[in-house]
Amino acid sequence: MTAAATAAAVMTAGAAPDAPALAQARELQRSYAIGRGVFAAPALLHAVGGISFALPAGRTLAVVGESGCGKSTLGRVVALLEPPTGGALTLDGVDVAGATPAQQRALRKSVQMVFQNPYGSLNPRKKIGAILEAPLAINTALDRADRAARARAMLARVGLRPEHYERYPHMFSGGQRQRIAIARALMIEPALVVADEPVSALDVSVQAQVLNLLADLQRELGVAYLFISHDLAVVRYLAHDVLVMYLGLAVEQGPKAAIFEAPLHPYTRALLAATPTLDGPPRQRVLLGGELPSPLAPPAGCVFSTRCPHAIDRCRVERPAPRALAGRDVACHLAEKFLDSGG
Repeated sequence: MTAAATAAAVMTAGAAPDAPALAQARELQRSYAIGRGVFAAPALLHAVGGISFALPAGRTLAVVGESGCGKSTLGRVVALLEPPTGGALTLDGVDVAGATPAQQRALRKSVQMVFQNPYGSLNPRKKIGAILEAPLAINTALDRADRAARARAMLARVGLRPEHYERYPHMFSGGQRQRIAIARALMIEPALVVADEPVSALDVSVQAQVLNLLADLQRELGVAYLFISHDLAVVRYLAHDVLVMYLGLAVEQGPKAAIFEAPLHPYTRALLAATPTLDGPPRQRVLLGGELPSPLAPPAGCVFSTRCPHAIDRCRVERPAPRALAGRDVACHLAEKFLDSGG
């Protein structure tokens, strides 16, 4: 049984889709100047080229796409680890770009991040108790005894034993370390957790345990997740909404059911066709030609046009804007073609 199948029994129960947005991005961008030598002007790499979404409290928005599509960069910008270079990001009603120093401190407490590698995200020289207490020491006025009590309670909440408090990270398995990383992220009670491939480095059976934990914590605490993953089977059972990225842009975005049952963008269809299914007929395979274009020189029209088997001349010269269609937003000139064709 796959991790996703095991997690099916613990699908998260979130807020209503029309609930106020906890996090909202409007044409959010993140670019980097890339040096090209002493005499050449730097090139501009648009890792995130203009992403918009609204994430209510208690819900999970999954960001999916190939490696290099910009989903991890998006996660770091939302987690306030990197500043946006364009667009707007609002957290809990506060515009990040225009926030005062006091507001910035509050915002950093309201959003935390869980990284992909559980072996590299914990300080090997500190005991688990000290790792969990550090966010409290920085962000609260709790005394040492209260910090220790909170840390021990969080250990129990993520399924670890009291004696683990005095141990070092190297004494734990990968799954246990990721539980510790999740506990650390939740120590200051954030409203939003950005989880960047949190189970991809774990064995399948351990993945299921961590997914169950994330689902349980969301039900108990009402925390929202921006869940970054390349595993669509995991996304199908954990997410409420899905944002599909390609070359720094959103190509399809909407409720999980709409996208998995009837994808309308050729790239989404190709991703889902490559995902094994345990129930129902297999999807028709979609063969993509060519390679992922360089983000330093994206195609002039639709960014997917160089690999899309359905591309027409219009696709190569005119970039499609996201538009509402069949319960989701899709950036494709030919999306109507797939309305009645299913997955």
